Amino acid sequence: MDNKISSGEPINEIEALQRLTQQVDFSAQYYGAWWLGRMRSKHPSAVPLLLSALTRVLSAPQEPDDLINEKVGVARNAARALGKLKAKVAVADLIKALDHPDHSLREAAARSLGELGDKQALSALVAHLQLRGAGEPVGNSLHLGEPCEALLEAIGQICVMNGLKADQDFQKSLESFQHHNRPVVASAACRALLQISGNSKWAEGIVALLKNSQLLVRRAALLDLAACGWRPAAEQIATCQVENSLKLYALRGLLEDSPDNPGPVQLGEREKQLLALMDQLL
Repeated sequence: MDNKISSGEPINEIEALQRLTQQVDFSAQYYGAWWLGRMRSKHPSAVPLLLSALTRVLSAPQEPDDLINEKVGVARNAARALGKLKAKVAVADLIKALDHPDHSLREAAARSLGELGDKQALSALVAHLQLRGAGEPVGNSLHLGEPCEALLEAIGQICVMNGLKADQDFQKSLESFQHHNRPVVASAACRALLQISGNSKWAEGIVALLKNSQLLVRRAALLDLAACGWRPAAEQIATCQVENSLKLYALRGLLEDSPDNPGPVQLGEREKQLLALMDQLL
């Protein structure tokens, strides 16, 4: 294999595995890790190689900053890919990654833990949410506070996937983020609380953000409502000032995944209303 590999060209599964195996070109490793996750690789070597890329960073000795940064970039993509591949074997190492000084790696690990849905990760996610939730810098410049949005989303996902309800202390930990100074974090907190409790008051906090002056906040709130399958917000989603493609994506999510109607879509009156809203956007 050449010392340098062109990482921008289309590749196949074997090439992706080769790129992740070699130890010379980190940009090739980065692309290989991304490809394996994006294409949902089922090759038996994919998960072990991705785990190796992640754990090399978690247990790395002192190295030059530029080398550490390149390896961390690969580890981020490996962490994301492990979630997409539903690699339950990665749970323990992804939990360890929540302690890494790199904010983006912690965020990738949290999101993948949410995708994996393993309840053994719940206590670690809650602990990190409480640890530096306000986002104060800690230690060196890489520490930018906890990735609150990702942690909250992961907590909600895990609770839903395991049918878990929050006890009073647990819920208070989440409620403290509903007035966070970053609206996307407040939306994620309401999303998790809505998923865990089913209480409509938490949906109201997200719906209110659909009228926020910032486009990114409106997008985040719309996607949070879709993730909860909250059908009462369908009309507000359809009229929200965001791209029609995103509104269609959200409405389709409501149609296919409602907490009131799990399983295959049944074309009742509400479903027909959702389809009508989608038709209006096409």
